[in-house]
Parts: sequence; structure tokens; C-alpha cells
Amino acid sequence: MSDTTFGPSSAPRTHAMRSMTELLASMRFAIALLTVICIASVIGTVLKQHEPAVNYVNQFGPFWAEVFLALKLNAVYSAWWFLVILGFLVVSTSLCIARHAPKYLADLRTYKEDIREKSLQAFHHKASAELAAETPEAAARRVGQQLVAKGWKVRLQQRQTPAGDGWMVAAKAGAANKLGYIAAHSAIVLVCLGGLLDGDLVVRAQMWFGGKTPYAGSGLISEVKPEHRLSERNPTFRGNLVVAEGTQSGTAILSQSDGVLLQELPFAVELKKFIVEHYSTGMPKLFASEIVIHDRATGEATPARVEVNHPVSYRGIEIYQSSFDDGGSEVHLRARPMAPGAEPFDVQGVIGGSTRLTHSGSGEGMTLEFTGLRVLNVENFGDTGASGSGADVRKVDLRESIESRLGAGNKTVSKRELRNVGPSITYKLRDAAGQAREFHNFMLPVDTGDGQPMYLLGVRETPAEPFRYLRVPVDAEGGMDGFLRMRLALADPQMRELAVRRYAAAAVDGARPELAEQLAQSAGRALALFAGAIDEPAAAAGRPRGGLQAISDFMEANVPEDERNRASEVLVRILNGALFELAQITRERAGLAPLPQNGATQAFMTQAVLSLSDAQAYPVPLAFELRDFKQVQASVFQVARAPGKNVVYLGCALLIIGVFAMLYVRERRVWVWLAPQETGARATMALSTNRKTLDADREFAQLTTQLIGTSPHGGAS
Repeated sequence: MSDTTFGPSSAPRTHAMRSMTELLASMRFAIALLTVICIASVIGTVLKQHEPAVNYVNQFGPFWAEVFLALKLNAVYSAWWFLVILGFLVVSTSLCIARHAPKYLADLRTYKEDIREKSLQAFHHKASAELAAETPEAAARRVGQQLVAKGWKVRLQQRQTPAGDGWMVAAKAGAANKLGYIAAHSAIVLVCLGGLLDGDLVVRAQMWFGGKTPYAGSGLISEVKPEHRLSERNPTFRGNLVVAEGTQSGTAILSQSDGVLLQELPFAVELKKFIVEHYSTGMPKLFASEIVIHDRATGEATPARVEVNHPVSYRGIEIYQSSFDDGGSEVHLRARPMAPGAEPFDVQGVIGGSTRLTHSGSGEGMTLEFTGLRVLNVENFGDTGASGSGADVRKVDLRESIESRLGAGNKTVSKRELRNVGPSITYKLRDAAGQAREFHNFMLPVDTGDGQPMYLLGVRETPAEPFRYLRVPVDAEGGMDGFLRMRLALADPQMRELAVRRYAAAAVDGARPELAEQLAQSAGRALALFAGAIDEPAAAAGRPRGGLQAISDFMEANVPEDERNRASEVLVRILNGALFELAQITRERAGLAPLPQNGATQAFMTQAVLSLSDAQAYPVPLAFELRDFKQVQASVFQVARAPGKNVVYLGCALLIIGVFAMLYVRERRVWVWLAPQETGARATMALSTNRKTLDADREFAQLTTQLIGTSPHGGAS
């Protein structure tokens, strides 16, 4: 015999462990975890994942961007707290299964035939009857056979009573309801385990314990050090593989919140041809890639075709068609001067590359980055809403119509019309401080439906903003030279003076020289205001100098309100006439014929006035025009080794079976006690079910009629 001594802290420790187990295995804890997972999934759906940090700063501001990045909301599904929650959910559900499954399984094996007659009287569904023509044994065997014929599982039990041998008939049906509970809970465990296997858990484990670190630099893939690479034996991963036409690649990129990891593949993918087809709206309807898979171990080359929703599987790795990108297209741009001092020049580059600008007047110290080429652009156009509708600017009210025309890039259309407007180039101009503006220029003129084609020059300060477009009218020769000549001439005081003199002389036609001088003074002031050569309220308010806004501010500050409309019409007519003479002078000096007085010239001048006004806000001295290109397509594949996929599929199948069993299968038990008496047997019957429904009432009524030949007490009371 030995003595056992318990320390003072053993009981509290045991109690704490029991309480912790009870909490983990409780339904409220599992529901709380599921709620957090649902909220996290919503955040991961609404908030764009794995975006550059600057995008979150631009969209939400520095404070909230820092909060989001600290909480890993930019990579929810690979965040450590999300993986921890999944792990706790697996533990919680597993404990719940471990606690309840043995009881349910034991319940499936028992018929509960030991129940007493008095207990049957306490059931909701109960009935009794006299069976005068049958002995208890005969009645029990008949009832049992009838229940078996209806699909019930039956067990008979003989009991000794003071009056003789009695028989208990115990039957059960719908046992799949209990199995549904086990299947549904097991499904949650399997789905979570599959998510952990196919998520970032294994990759993160290699980072925590294997010395792997994300790579945040730039350069060639071949130059990346081994600590940033994952072995091709990595059991699970999901990354992107970008392959340009005519090239091959065997290294996938796994995006991390603070950089990337490189995943070596046991094969290389060569892109022979990328195929993309579009709907009439411009949306892609088919991505397909003709590829060749080169096995690194055997050297075997296997041709294949990858389409959206039709992946290719090779050595346990799935290759999905994700999207497409530019594979390094060659572009030829022409720099067009938008301000005095800049000179036109040609520049060539490759999409994804950059070049340093060194030409005089081009903004030395700036870097031109070639960011994108789109060969197809399907846009919406309508018959209204575009700058330069063909209206005569002399009939424009300065406070309403003119101001509504400022910022032409924000106009909306009233009639939907889809049209392919041809190729476009996207580039960035980055200054010496690292700040960049993004530009989006179309190669071909765009006809917005008003008869005056225009070149669209887009600009935005940050990626979070939409592009604002400067509309440059096409001149009589089919280019933008006419507008650019006017733009440069407008900034030249001597050219403005010459245009004003010509306009005044033509307006009075030598009849009244003193009137010509007054008209020249008015035209000179209007043209100087429009050119931004006079300090006015707009500059003091921080708005761009010049343009129609400057004239509007001048009128508001110097003309009484009751005379403003009439004076506005006169001043705009004078401005329009002076600008027309300026256009004629620029054509004369370029050796071109004068503009004729017709509708085409009027449409050009109308849009030119509005574009010259908007051009005051164009932020750089040069616009780059796309002159030629050689497109090179690239295919973006998603490559994944997902051993947890089959586990998830099994979990989904179990979940469907379990939910169906729990919702549509009713567990029922029936007992019929047959007690002996002088004239035969007395039957006492009861039914239990896990859900009280009208179907249960009808079924019990039918059973009592068929088995013991009577109706339930009080209608199954």
C-alpha cells in the first residue's frame, strides 16, 4: 500500500485545464472563430490584396495604410493571425467531435429496449390498445415484421412479469441524422486542414525555421540569392509565372507582404503563342496559351494548351491561365513640346524599361518610364458631353457654360456607344526627387461624335485617381501640329501682339483708326489673360494661370453683375477673333495655306480655344505621342502544388452529406410494450423524434392504426 500526495496547486491546475478544454470544445467558441473568419474573408474580398504599399497610402492615407499593413489586411489569407484562427478552429471542432462522436456512435448501436412501461406514458406521442386475439409473443413478432417491412430496425426483448411473459418491441429509423452531425463537423476540420496545407503555412514555416526571407530588391532572377528561393521539393505553394512569347521560364513568384519568394519548378514553361479574343465591349472572352513544358530531369518537351478554367497538370503541379501582360513590347515615341523652350525629339524603349531625358527643354533630371501598351481600347462615347461640341464660343456664357467646360476629362456621355479607338501608351515621368506622374495617350485621333476628331492626352497624379484627358483637336493636315503651334505662339508676346494688330485692322477695315486702337487694347488684354501673362485672381488662389477661367475671374472682379453677360459675349468674340488670327500667323510661318472660313475651321477653332484653356493646367512641358510599336505578348500563369485540394474536396462532400442528413433525415424511435392478460395482450406504444413536425404526427397515427389497431390518445397527445 502506498500513499499518494497531491500538491496544493494540482487541483487548480486540473480545473484550469478542464475549463480550457470546455471552452475550446464549446459551440460558442467555434461560432466566434467562424465569425472572425467570415469578417476576415469579407475584408480580403473588399480590400485589394498584395498591392504595393503606396497604393494603400494613396487610397486610405498614411495612418490607415500603416494600420492595415500592421494588421496584414493587405494579405489576409496569409496573415499569421488568420492561420492561427484556422488552427484554433481545427482544434475546437476536433475536440467537439471527440467529445460527442462516441456518444452518438454508441447511440446508433443501442435500441433502448430496456425502457419501462411507465416511461412510455411520458412521451408526447403515445397510444394503447387491447389485443384480445393475440398473445404477447405473437403480437410482438407481427409488429416487428411490420416495422421491418417499413424500413425500421427492430429488436425484441422478452420480460418476466407477475402475469406472465411480456414482450418489448424496440425499433429505430433515421440514424443517419447522427452521422450527419459527425460528417458536418468532420468536414469543417478537413476544409480548414486543406486551407492550412494549401495556404502559406508551409511557406511561412520555411521562413520561420528554414532561414528563408522575402526578396525586396530588383534585378535579374538569376542573381537572387538562395535564401530567397524555395526548393522544387516544396510540398505546397501557389505563385505566378510570367512568360513572354518566344521565351521560357521555370521560376514562379510568390508574393509576400514585404517582398517576394522565388519558387523553383521541376520544369520550364515555354510560351509559343498567346491567344486572346474580345467581346464587342472590349472585354476579353478567351485567354489561351500554346505552351511547351520542358522537364528539367528528363529533358522531355510536352506541348499543351492552357485556357481559363482548363488548366494543365504536370508532375503534380497545376498550371492555370490567370491573365495576360505585356512581354516587353518595343515602342517608338515622339516628344511634342507643350511649353516654350522644349524641342521635339524621338525616343525608343521597351515596356517595363525606362530612359533618362537629356534633351534641352525636356525637363533635365526626369526619367521616362514605359509602363504599358494597349493595342485595343473600347471606350464609351456619346453625342453630348465632350469638349468642343461644335458650338460657337462667341455664344458661351462665361460663368456657366465656360466654367462647365473646364477639366474636359471629367465629362460624361449621355448616349452609350462602344467604339475601338485604337492603341494607347502609358508612361510615367519621374523627377529627381522620385515623384512621378502617370500619362495615358492614345495613338490615333478619337471622334467623339461631334465631327471634330481629337487626340486624347491623359494624366493623373496618383494611381488612385482617374485619368484627366486633354483633348487636342486634329488640324487640317490630320495631326496635332496646328494646336501645338498655337500653344507655343500664345506664350510669345510678339506673336500675340501681331495677332492682335491683324485682328483689329481686319475688324474695322480702316474705317475708324481710333476704334482699331481701342479694339487692339481689348484684344491684347484678353489674349494676355488667356495666355496667363497677367497676374489675376486665379493665380493668387492657387489655380492654374490663364485660360477661360482667368477671363471669367477678371470679368467677375471688374464688371458689374447686370452687365456681365453682355460684356462676356463681346470679350469672348474678341478673344476668338484674335486666336483665329494667331492660328493663321502660325500657318503662314510654317509655309501652309491659310485656314478657310468654313464649318470645319469653326469646329477646329472652337475645340482649340477650349483645349488651349485646359492646356494651362498640363503639368509637364512635353507630351509623348505613340508613333509606332512592335507588340510582344506575355502570358500570366498561376502554378500551384495543392495537396490539400483533395482534402478540401472530401470535406465539401462530407459537408453536403452532413447538412442534408441533419436537415432532411428525422431520427425516430418506436416502442411497443405487449403485456400479458387473461384475454390476450395489452399494447402500449410510444414514439420519439428529434423534431416535432406534422409529419411525425401523421406517421405516428398511421403506425398506431397499422400496428395495434387504434388511434393515438387524443390525436397523439
